[in-house]
Amino acid sequence: MVFLKVVKDKSYYMRFQVKYARRRSGQTDYFARRRLCVQDRNKYNTPKYRLVVRITNRDIIGQIIFARLEGDHVLAAAYSHELPHFGVKLGLTNYAAAYCVGLLLARRVLTKLNLADAYKGKEDPDGEEYNVEPGEGPAPFRAFLDVGLRRTTTGARIFGVLKGVVDGGVSVPHSVRRFPGFDAESKQLDAEVHRNYIFGQHVANYMKHLQEDDEDFLKKHFARAIEAGVEPGDFEKIYAKAHAAIRKNPVRPKEEYKPYAGLKPKQKKRNLAQRKNRVSQKKAAFLRKLQAQKEAAA
Repeated sequence: MVFLKVVKDKSYYMRFQVKYARRRSGQTDYFARRRLCVQDRNKYNTPKYRLVVRITNRDIIGQIIFARLEGDHVLAAAYSHELPHFGVKLGLTNYAAAYCVGLLLARRVLTKLNLADAYKGKEDPDGEEYNVEPGEGPAPFRAFLDVGLRRTTTGARIFGVLKGVVDGGVSVPHSVRRFPGFDAESKQLDAEVHRNYIFGQHVANYMKHLQEDDEDFLKKHFARAIEAGVEPGDFEKIYAKAHAAIRKNPVRPKEEYKPYAGLKPKQKKRNLAQRKNRVSQKKAAFLRKLQAQKEAAA
């Protein structure tokens, strides 16, 4: 007689507990989220703010979020699809656009908290390391970078948003190790390289290279830029004007509500007499139609 060892019996399955849904689908790293959301005990109910950066194929999303028991609350948000309002109509997913999104988010949240005048950040971005220092008044607004499941490689656009937020006047703990231009051997940041990325010079240089070597690929790859009449020398001016426009008025304009044109107006509820009258009219119409059919058949 052969005896089989029962590895997972009824008692095992009675006590089995599945992982969170977003863990099962691989959407949330709860090991990292716990450390980003849990606040120190001696800070009581003070929210712990996160700088959440997410990048899609067509958009860059930056949000300031804090967690509560009922879920996350968004304090402020900025998107790269808003940049055409500030003069950036092309390349809404590159490093320079990521910097603009971070700058817009920082100025927007500081304006909301009445800290925009106290902390103006770095108005002339030069790619150097910059950290927000406390002033005489209220303490600087502080947030912690949340990259989600993205790989934190050197030169990633996530750090473009981070640099924009810090230059905008929000304190975010960071180092220069992952900025473009950082040399792993010398442990030094080449600020000129980083500045070129902030002002889109890496895109301009690539456009110049294609103008000289591959005219056909240039027309395909930079079709929208050519249609808009944008030359390689225009990129820095465009981003400089966008930075100034963002600082001048970062508040999101209120959109006018427009009801859906195809929606039928809601009918007023009928009373009992109206409903009975409607039924009697339908009966009379049906009887007239039936009488007409009989006469036609005769």
